[in-house]
Amino acid sequence: MATLKSPKRIVVKVGTSTLTYENGKTNIRRLSRLVSVLSDLKNAGIDVALVTSGAIGVGAGKLGLPGRPSDTPGRQAAATVGQCELMFIYDKMFSEYGHVVGQLLITRSDIENGERRENLINTFEKLFEYGAIPVINENDSVAVEEIVYGDNDNLSAIVAKLVHADALIILSDIDGLYSGNPREDDNAKLIPVVDEITDEIIALAQPSASALGTGGMLTKLSAAKTATLAGIDTVVMNGADPSDIYKLLDGRQIGTFFTAKK
Repeated sequence: MATLKSPKRIVVKVGTSTLTYENGKTNIRRLSRLVSVLSDLKNAGIDVALVTSGAIGVGAGKLGLPGRPSDTPGRQAAATVGQCELMFIYDKMFSEYGHVVGQLLITRSDIENGERRENLINTFEKLFEYGAIPVINENDSVAVEEIVYGDNDNLSAIVAKLVHADALIILSDIDGLYSGNPREDDNAKLIPVVDEITDEIIALAQPSASALGTGGMLTKLSAAKTATLAGIDTVVMNGADPSDIYKLLDGRQIGTFFTAKK
C-alpha cells in the first residue's frame, strides 16, 4: 500500500467547495477543524504551507451576490473583498493555536521570471525558518490570466516544487479519483493508487460540480502529474473532515494516492 513516509514538509491545498457553503458563506466549522489539524502538524515539527482558494467565492458571499460573478472585473472585485476576509479568519484561527501566518499572493509572472521566482523561494524559506505558516493564493485582483485560465490545484503543485515539499495534499469535495462519475454512476469505484497518470487516467476526469469554484478532477490530475514528476507524493482526498489528514499520515488508505517518480 502506498503511504506517505514521515513527511517533514507538506503543502495542503483547500478548495472553494471545502471552505464555503453553496451560498458562498464561510464554512466556519470545517475551516476551524482544518486550522486545528494544520496547527497540530506544525506543533509536531512538520513545515506546513496552505494554498487556499475561496477569495472570489467568499467575497461574493460577503457582498451578497447570488453567485460567482460571470465577468472578470466582477470576479476581481469579489476577490479583493474575499481575500481580506479569508486572511482575517486564518490569522485569527491560527493565532488561537499560537501560530503566525504570512500571506503570499502569486501571479504567473512571479513563477516565470527567474529573479522573482528566486525571491519567492527565499521568502518561503525564511517564513519556515521563522516558524510561520505561508498562506498562498493567486493574486486574483490583478492577474486576469489566472482568473480566466488558472486554478489553485496547479498552483499548489508549483508551490510544492518551489519549497521542495515531501507531499502535496489536495482537499476536494470528492473522495478521490473514480473509475467513473460517482454522482451519476453507482458502479464507479474509488481508485486508491495511481502509479502513472496516463491518457486513460486523464480520461476519467470530470469537470467541477461547484458553482463557486474553478477546478475539477482534471486540474487535480494536472497538479498531481506536476508534483509526482518532481518527486512529490500527492494525495487527492475529501476535505469534508480535515481530521482525515491524520489517518493519511498514520498510513491509512485515504483518497487517491499518486506515487512520486523517484
